[in-house]
Amino acid sequence: MSIAADQPASASARIEGPGTRRSLTALAAPGAGTLLAFLLCLVVAAPLLALLGFVGQPTQGLWTHLASTVLGEYLRNSALLCLGVGAGTLAVGTGAAWLVTMYRFPGQRVLNWALVLPLAMPGYVLAYAYTDFLQVTGPVQTLLRELTGWGWRDYWFPNIRSLGGAVFVLTAAFYPYVYVLARAGFAEQSQCALEVSRTLGCTPFAAFRRVGLPLARPAIAAGIAFVMMETLADFGAVAYFELRTFTTGIYRAWYALGSPAAAAQLASLLLLLVFAVLALEWSARGRGRFANNTTHIFRKERVELEGWRGWAAFGLCLLPVLVGFVLPAIVLAGMAWSTSDGIGLARLLHLTGNTALLGALASVVVVAMAITGLLAANREGSMVARSLLRTAALGYAVPGAVIGVGIVIALGSFDGAADQLVKAVTGTGTGLILSGTVMALLYAYLVRFFAAGFNPLEAGMAKIAPTLGDAARVLGCAPLAVASRVTLPLLRPSLISALLIVLVDVMKELPATLILRPFNFDTLAVEAFQLATTERLDGAALPSLVIVAVGLVPVVMLCRMLDRGRMTAIS
Repeated sequence: MSIAADQPASASARIEGPGTRRSLTALAAPGAGTLLAFLLCLVVAAPLLALLGFVGQPTQGLWTHLASTVLGEYLRNSALLCLGVGAGTLAVGTGAAWLVTMYRFPGQRVLNWALVLPLAMPGYVLAYAYTDFLQVTGPVQTLLRELTGWGWRDYWFPNIRSLGGAVFVLTAAFYPYVYVLARAGFAEQSQCALEVSRTLGCTPFAAFRRVGLPLARPAIAAGIAFVMMETLADFGAVAYFELRTFTTGIYRAWYALGSPAAAAQLASLLLLLVFAVLALEWSARGRGRFANNTTHIFRKERVELEGWRGWAAFGLCLLPVLVGFVLPAIVLAGMAWSTSDGIGLARLLHLTGNTALLGALASVVVVAMAITGLLAANREGSMVARSLLRTAALGYAVPGAVIGVGIVIALGSFDGAADQLVKAVTGTGTGLILSGTVMALLYAYLVRFFAAGFNPLEAGMAKIAPTLGDAARVLGCAPLAVASRVTLPLLRPSLISALLIVLVDVMKELPATLILRPFNFDTLAVEAFQLATTERLDGAALPSLVIVAVGLVPVVMLCRMLDRGRMTAIS
């Protein structure tokens, strides 16, 4: 009886212990990490909330006019473009990933990393290159006329500046997203499952279709969802091809029609399409399980393809590299070399300086915010904080045009309120404080590219054993000392990767920069777009080449990481 009577008391003592009181307090009051993550979510959501608050504003009949004339075309073109690019990248990226992962053929080692190179080529740069290459006065049609003696009215040639041309260009630009994820999914599959399917009578293609493809479905679905979001967000290529989509409609409503309310309403519809794509990707995963139930996972020996089969695989994998990188780079280099209408060296250096300044500032701001939030959440050990940080990373799914319009509305409201407040106190207004400044651009880049800085750091943090920090604390290190002397040195590769990825993303970003840039503050992307839209393609070649050259740096790093990960898995 005495033992039984003592048990509740001891249990009560455990409940009332200091450690439990701290955990109950943590549940009741969020810590600094959770508060910081919530603030980051609020910063990311502010432009979207401002955009939604502007949707109900009157448009003096403009919205009714847009709905009855071009809204259906915006929706149709955006949907067809999304589906076309999604199907194209699925075929190209998945097929190439299967061949280089599962087979050995001539050139396979080089193509293994070369297939990632088109990531350095923005879609709008591909549009400029192929327009020059395939237009009536371009080398292809000129050679065709010389060989046949036809006049330009005597034959039919596909028009690159069309919906089909946009699908072709964006497929060539975006297929590496599917390729990289599909390749990782195939590399981590069980060799036993594939061998069992062959013993049951499956041909190589049937094994791919019935075993390999379903097991890699989550990775492939994630890649296609990312491609479709990038397609919906694209502005440069579709604007140059004069294709009416939601992004071009938002820009036209804002600048040509002068209606922020109509632009906000179009941006809200585009945002719904983006969330629909995310919902489709999440639902595609369903309740399925795709884990391997064997320790013999990685395929150590690739199947040798001999004779014509090996050369056919080489040709199929080489074609996307030629179309997506090699040929456009040669065309751009030829245009830049032969033109007499290009931008001068002083102008090029000025544009490069502006672009590098924005890229450097944005990469430091984004990575600093990401690492601060991640360290605070890691120290607190709060799943709520990590979930909030991942929610903030969803800003990458929001198109740049939508973010630009939302930030203009949000900062305009802030500047107006600040002006009224200061005027009421001092009698003199402040005018615009943040609108039309570099700060507005940095804010847009933080919202748009927070995921690009956060995801590599989160992956790097997951590889650091918690016991290292615990050991440092036992040896007397304060939390800041643990971060500076243990965590950050171990995160150095991830930090460098995050900085480079954000830098290149900022250099390639066009719609948000076009909407928010300060007066007379152009970047390489803006200059190339403006020259191309005024039919000065030769002049747009040089700034486009600079963007591609800088973009090669993180692409090469990605290739090295992929190969290193593959070798680690095999060993």
